[in-house]
Amino acid sequence: MVNLALYSDQIIPENSAIDARLIALLQSQGVGNHIGYVASGPDPSRRFFTERQAYYRRIGLDLSLFHDLDAEPDVSDMDALFACDAIHLSGGHTGGFLARLKRAGMVGPLKEWATRGGVLIGTSAGAILMTPTIAVDALFSDGKPEDVVDGEALNLLPFEFFPHLNGKPNFLPDLVRYSRHTLRPIIACNDGDGLVVSQGQVELIGNPLWIANGETKEARQIEPGLLNILSV
Repeated sequence: MVNLALYSDQIIPENSAIDARLIALLQSQGVGNHIGYVASGPDPSRRFFTERQAYYRRIGLDLSLFHDLDAEPDVSDMDALFACDAIHLSGGHTGGFLARLKRAGMVGPLKEWATRGGVLIGTSAGAILMTPTIAVDALFSDGKPEDVVDGEALNLLPFEFFPHLNGKPNFLPDLVRYSRHTLRPIIACNDGDGLVVSQGQVELIGNPLWIANGETKEARQIEPGLLNILSV
């Protein structure tokens, strides 16, 4: 079964609840605190990596391995990444991130590692990549998710994920409209909200919205059975 942590962001203090659940998840899996970092795009100065290092250091986790998808493939680098206790997929441009993963031949190995129980952490774009498609990312550039082609992602979850719901007032009505075009439900999060997936269950942290068939439900209104993903 998959072990996943999906953050809308990792900036504001409200993420402390997700941080605590991530630490508990790592402990429940009997692994350590060493996290590998997969960059969504070029980071030559390692500025974004350094920021994440500081974030994880504050909660007692060690982000020390930087995996560059644009570098020449190296078996030892891949082995080192998949030997980590958890892997962090960074935020950034979702489409560009997916293209880099595909070009580096990483989609299959990353999915296999996660389905074997490796702890996968995603922030914003990295969280979207855990779902069947990156279609919802189109809303960040004023596009329509239903028009997205070749958006297939890691497909570790049976729903779509939308971060930064509080970023623009039109995001929610646009997601409701899109939900009439897809058979998959959408879980949408404000910054500070997120999800932790383990033991076939989705734990909603904060107050994410469940959007399906043109309707929305708050976290407390979601029937527990809808959050059972034992088939994944």
